[in-house]
Amino acid sequence: MRFAGHNFEPLPSGALYWHAQQTLLVADLHLEKMSSFAPRGQMLPPYDTGLTLARLEADLRRTGAQRLVALGDSFHRPDASNLLAKSDRMRLDTLAGRVECTWLSGNHDPAPNGLAGTAMAELVLAGLTLTHEPRRGISGLIAGHLHPAAHIQMDGRSTRRPCFVHDNRLMILPAYGASTGSINILSAAFEGLFHLPGLEVTMLGKDRTYPVSRKRLVRR
Repeated sequence: MRFAGHNFEPLPSGALYWHAQQTLLVADLHLEKMSSFAPRGQMLPPYDTGLTLARLEADLRRTGAQRLVALGDSFHRPDASNLLAKSDRMRLDTLAGRVECTWLSGNHDPAPNGLAGTAMAELVLAGLTLTHEPRRGISGLIAGHLHPAAHIQMDGRSTRRPCFVHDNRLMILPAYGASTGSINILSAAFEGLFHLPGLEVTMLGKDRTYPVSRKRLVRR
C-alpha cells in the first residue's frame, strides 16, 4: 500500500506494517472491553484482551518490528488497566521489553497509563502524523477511532468486512481489538473526511487483504 510517499504492508489482522521504519501500527485495541461492562451488571466473557494480545504478539513476530505505535483507545475506558489479569499485564510488559512502544491518547483512554513504554497525544514520524481521531486539513495523517468497514456487492452477493481506507492524504486503520465493531465507510460518520475520487480501500480477509474498487461499495 502506497500512502503519502511511503510504502506500507496492510495485514489481515488489521495492523499496518511500515517497513522503512520497522514500525507496526495498530488502532483501537479496546483492551478490557468485556470486563468494563461488569460494574453495570453485564457479565461478559473476559477473553477479548487475551485474544487481542495473542494477535499482537503474532504480528510482531511475523514482521520483526522494532517499534509498536498504538493509535489510541488501547483500553476501553480510562481505568481499564486496573482490570488486567496478572498474566495479561505480564504479557504487555514482556512485549514492551522487546520493542519500543508508544501509546497515543484516545477518546476512551485520554491519558494511557499502566503500560510500559511512552504515552503521548500524537506522534510525527518521517513526516507523517500519527494520531487517534481523523481530521481534515493535514496531509499525511494516519488515524483510527472510526473502526472502518467496507460493504461490497458483486454478482448479486454482498459482504462486509473491516478495512483500511485512505485518499493519499488521510488514512484510517480498522479496529484491531478482538471485541470491536465497525462502521460502513459510506456512512455519515465518514462524511467529508475523504476526497472520494482518490479513495483506496483494502478489505481484511481471513488470510490476506484485498483491494476493493470504490464502485463496488454500498451503503446498506
